[in-house]
Amino acid sequence: MKKLILISMVFILAACSAGGSELERNRQTWQDAGITHYRMDLFLSCFCAFNELMPLSVEVQDGKVVSLADKDGNPISADDPNYEFFVGLATVDQLFDELESAMKSPEAGDITVKYDAVLGFPTEASIDYIKNAVDDELYVTVSGFEGLP
Repeated sequence: MKKLILISMVFILAACSAGGSELERNRQTWQDAGITHYRMDLFLSCFCAFNELMPLSVEVQDGKVVSLADKDGNPISADDPNYEFFVGLATVDQLFDELESAMKSPEAGDITVKYDAVLGFPTEASIDYIKNAVDDELYVTVSGFEGLP
């Protein structure tokens, strides 16, 4: 009986590890969806001075940001001091990359993520980049996602 339980446990653990991490499974779901043109609202929150601009409206095509606007619909141009930070997190692929990088960092504290049940993209994320540090956290919310033709 003990052998049967042990063998069963080995198969269960193997099945779990074969599926990869939650991030990898959701990234694969996103890639399998094949969405190359989409719009979403992106809310970035941190110890930053730009919270009054949130949420951003982002349009992405073929992995590149084609438009970026603040909550009032005002375009955010490349000369805006926050532009590089915004566009660095403004695509689903960049969000996955940021999460993966944070998860691999030995300095990171808690990282929590919720994913869209159908398409797999991150819908909410909380990243503590440095455990026991103050003012280094980033909170991300993706809403209003729509695939475009």
